[in-house]
Parts: sequence; C-alpha cells; structure tokens
Amino acid sequence: MFFIILLNLYLWEHSSNSIAAQERVTPPIGYTRVKTGQSSFENWLQNLPTKKNDNTVYLFNGQKKRNQNAQHLVYDLDIGKADLQQCADSILRVRTEYLFSTKKFKQIGFNLTNGEAFEFSNWNDGNSPYIEKNRLKWRKKIENDSSYKSFRRYLIFLFMYAGTYSLQKESTPVKNFEDINIGDFFIKGGFPGHAVLVVDMAKNEKGEKIYLLAQSFMPAQNFHVLKNPNSKTPWYYVNSSEDKVETPEWDFVKSDLHRFKNR
Repeated sequence: MFFIILLNLYLWEHSSNSIAAQERVTPPIGYTRVKTGQSSFENWLQNLPTKKNDNTVYLFNGQKKRNQNAQHLVYDLDIGKADLQQCADSILRVRTEYLFSTKKFKQIGFNLTNGEAFEFSNWNDGNSPYIEKNRLKWRKKIENDSSYKSFRRYLIFLFMYAGTYSLQKESTPVKNFEDINIGDFFIKGGFPGHAVLVVDMAKNEKGEKIYLLAQSFMPAQNFHVLKNPNSKTPWYYVNSSEDKVETPEWDFVKSDLHRFKNR
C-alpha cells in the first residue's frame, strides 16, 4: 500500500507493475537497510520504480546497449528520444523530479556549463531561455509554467547545457567518506566525465555502511543500479581500505564523492 501511495510522487509515465527498488535488492546477511524519512529524497530514491520483467538497458534510440553486464536492475524511468539524458543528466533528473513532485519549486535550479544559474522559478514565470554568445538570456513566453509538461521542457534545456563539469563545480565535496549518504554522488567532471548516484544504503551492528550505485551513461540510456565488479552482490563497502571505487564502466576515488548544496 505504501508504494502505491508513493507512486504518486513519480510523475513520469511508468508501468503500473513497477516494483520499488528496495523490494528488489536485499542487503547481505548482517546488514539492515537504512531507514529514511517518508517524504525525504533518500526515501524517494530507495523506492524508485524498477522494471519488473525486463532487465535490459536500452539506448535513447531504442537499441540495446552493447554492454549488458553492468546493470543489476533497471529503473522504470523514461529517457526521451534524444541523446541528452546521460550520466549527470540522470542525476539532475531524479533530483529535480523529487523536488517537483514535492512542490519545492524554488529549490529547482542548477548551473549551466558556463556557470550561469538556470532557475525553474524564472521558467515558471513564463520566461523562455536561449543562449546567445555563450550567455543565458530570457524572453517572455507565457506557455512556460509549473505544469509537469512544461517542467519536462525545462529539463531538456538543462540537459543540453549542463553536465558533469557544471555539476561538479556547483556541488559540495564530502570531506569524510564515512559520512556518505543516499543522494550523494561520485563525479569526475570533464568532456567527457562521468557520475554515479548513491541510491540506497545499509548498516551492520558496528555501524559500517554499504551502498548501492546507479548510473546512466553515453549514449543516453536507461538509468540502472550497477553491479559491483568485485563482489557477488551489488553492494559497495564504505570501510574498504581501497581508495579506488571501481564500477563496471568507470573508476572513481573516494575524494570524488560530492553532495547537492541544498541537501
């Protein structure tokens, strides 16, 4: 019943047979999933809808991704029909979807690659953005509003002009790796760079943490929970002595862990 109610917070079109992610991934013996506040971003991520009968990662053009060995499970989250919703974009997508679904419109806004702020409140007021000589400008265009359809158009512009470079610049490094939390992300800004999101966490009696990671990639593709290439389970261990965090398609180091500033 709780997930059925929560589905109302996932506003994109998805299957009525979707299953909450936390129902699909059980922590290893000795670990218990971290309890999160019912209306929190952390809880929203733990319960993201996943595809029930198809664990295939598809590209934006409908083709199957060449590497089908990276995903543990696939989210029931649309990716559009253009090569836009890549790694950082998917992280921006789920963050903004959460803020929109909980009507926190004033918190929706990220910097573009040129460093300028792209605020939903400006869009919401009926203004339309455009880029001229690498500067963000706005013109009055009344069809932009706070509807979900309009919000999705806002996201398309954001995906076009933001990415790993801008997200790393505007996010906050997590200084103590043991403070890692759901909603944090590993990011290496660049052209290209990469980013993966912490989507779930569990603890044992000693307080030692394990976590799950999710990604999209290039070309734009289904958002999916990653396997851990060094474990029989998809969980990653915080107390690992290794500085490297090895994912199936990209390696990070612990200092690459960042957090949204308004968290």
